[in-house]
Amino acid sequence: MTEETKSLNFIEHIIEEDLANGMDKNNLRFRFPPEPNGYLHIGHTKAIGISFGLGEKYNAPVNLRFDDTNPAKEEQEYVDAIKRDISWLGYQWAQECYSSDYFQQLYDWTIQLIKDGKAYVDSQSSEAMAEQKGTPTEVGTNSPYRDRSVEENLDLFQRMKNGEFEAGTHVLRAKIDMEDPNMLMRDPIMYRILYAHHHRTGDDWCIYPMYDWTHGESDYIEQISHSLCSLEFKPHRKLYDWFKEHVYEYSKDEYPLQPKQREFARLNLSYTIMSKRKLLKLVEENIVSGWDDPRMPTISGLRRRGYTPAAIRKFVETVGVAKRENVIDVSLLEFCIREDLNKTANRVMAVLNPVKLVITNYPEGKEEWLDAENNPEDENAGSHKVPFSRELYIEREDFKENAGSKYFRLTLGKEVRLKNAYIIKGENVVKDADGNITEIHCTYDTDSLSGSGTEASVRKVKGTLHWVSIAHAVQAEVRVYDRLFSDEAPGNHKDKDFMEFVNPDSLSIVNAFVEPYLKEAKVGDRFQFQRLGYFCVDEDTTADKLIFNKTVGLRDTWAKQKKVAEQDQNKSQNQSKPKPQNQQQSSRPAIEEIKKLGKKYTNYPPEKQQLTRAKIQELAEKVPYEDLEPLFGTAVKKAGTRIATMITLGVLLKNGQERNGNIDEFIAKALDDKNDLLVAEAQQI
Repeated sequence: MTEETKSLNFIEHIIEEDLANGMDKNNLRFRFPPEPNGYLHIGHTKAIGISFGLGEKYNAPVNLRFDDTNPAKEEQEYVDAIKRDISWLGYQWAQECYSSDYFQQLYDWTIQLIKDGKAYVDSQSSEAMAEQKGTPTEVGTNSPYRDRSVEENLDLFQRMKNGEFEAGTHVLRAKIDMEDPNMLMRDPIMYRILYAHHHRTGDDWCIYPMYDWTHGESDYIEQISHSLCSLEFKPHRKLYDWFKEHVYEYSKDEYPLQPKQREFARLNLSYTIMSKRKLLKLVEENIVSGWDDPRMPTISGLRRRGYTPAAIRKFVETVGVAKRENVIDVSLLEFCIREDLNKTANRVMAVLNPVKLVITNYPEGKEEWLDAENNPEDENAGSHKVPFSRELYIEREDFKENAGSKYFRLTLGKEVRLKNAYIIKGENVVKDADGNITEIHCTYDTDSLSGSGTEASVRKVKGTLHWVSIAHAVQAEVRVYDRLFSDEAPGNHKDKDFMEFVNPDSLSIVNAFVEPYLKEAKVGDRFQFQRLGYFCVDEDTTADKLIFNKTVGLRDTWAKQKKVAEQDQNKSQNQSKPKPQNQQQSSRPAIEEIKKLGKKYTNYPPEKQQLTRAKIQELAEKVPYEDLEPLFGTAVKKAGTRIATMITLGVLLKNGQERNGNIDEFIAKALDDKNDLLVAEAQQI
């Protein structure tokens, strides 16, 4: 195996194998198929990067296709935003496609399926159909309408299309197998009646195809070679192939290539919500200012906050392509933007919490324009001029009247350097009636100007402060952002709504002072405010008012905060832990009973398995998620315990437990397992 082969991800291995087995490289075609029911978020960047990255690697076309099959939730605004975001990331699509463009072709194929006895109109309620589907361990039962004649099905389906029935009275189902162990194959719905205005087709249709029917056939029409999707679609692959293979018989001359579906792990990020539904709730309830609020994980929000396409693409590249899901720490994303901006952002000075500094021995009325290097990481970045005068603003946090020996900022009797300027020494302070410092008085070393070449200019002092000349300062609004959620997994708490974890301090607005160089800054320009972090010019900026968004700090402060919080929590728990006492042993916890039942589960006959399954479900009501998660790592040979764990997980999810990376990984492993009972339980979830 060559070094180049070793570096391929598993999807690239699949493609290379297909090419080695005779596939024409000219037949390679990929697609990114978003649903236009919300803005793209950071989780989508992985799918975007994979598909468009493969297009770049193999010089193959990549379609942008909008899977617009649900007009009740789709809008042109979302279409426009998605196109804007993908272009901003630096990708170009070959064709702009819409599933709605294929509605007539899908309808025509459906008529052929009905004629071949492969689809029928069902007139039951949704509740009846759901009950009829059975469970992973119980086969489904046929609909009483399953054996309608071809003529009756054709008539009813045509009348559905003509708008003769109310929504919910009829659906069209594929006729597959109600006993298939994969529940998605138990006569899935292909069409439903829906009276809603479509953003492209208007009111031309009142029946709309379901996603599983539309998606695969859209791939087929576009002759996509490799249909790449996230891991939750793996159980759908069997249905994807069933539809594809039947349609192929109708149109193989026109569409000779059959797509191949393959799945990869989604991108999950800590301190982040990835659900479009939940993100929409944040917008609708005015927790944020819109989809592009800089606190949102949307691509639009990240762009407005100051993130760069290069940083996001580097993040996706670093995360890589995997078959197993996990949760990526958001600090990795922050690291990537920090690294990028360190190389590209000009350094400037801004003061966010000002206190007045007066240099008493500096001549009144005098001003100097000093050289300030734009970016020490880029030798071609040049420099700009910054004004210096007798009265300056410095950060209030950069002065202490009384400080210890380890304090290296300004204090009385000690020296620090002003960035790009002189060495100063604290002399005294002026206070108001409440004892608050209103002015700091100092003196400066007249020979210590940075870069002047004098002996004093190279004298070492332990601290360097940023500053702004009061006479020249430009007022600016600075929006300082923190993480939108205070919890690492805000959507994964069984008994709590994710909204409970919204950080009330995620935005603070500061009236700051910046150097005059920034008066010429344009919307989107990014800067490093020295010693403070990276900031960009917000789109709300006007000719009269500069507004900056904080992109990220210079260092990851959250890691330190988290460590301190964990230490405090452990200390509190140890203090409150009761001392051991001679007590009777408490009753066995529910999770232990479940483990005991699971040990012999696979040895039981079907009847006893059903009874045991019911008992596990009953016990699962008393099991917290924290007790269950450790069982996700149960050894493969202990199939019964893993089945019991999956049954319990199903109950927890039904009761509101949010899915997370560990849950999805456990389910994904189960779907790949050789034990049919475990696979069946995983499919039901």
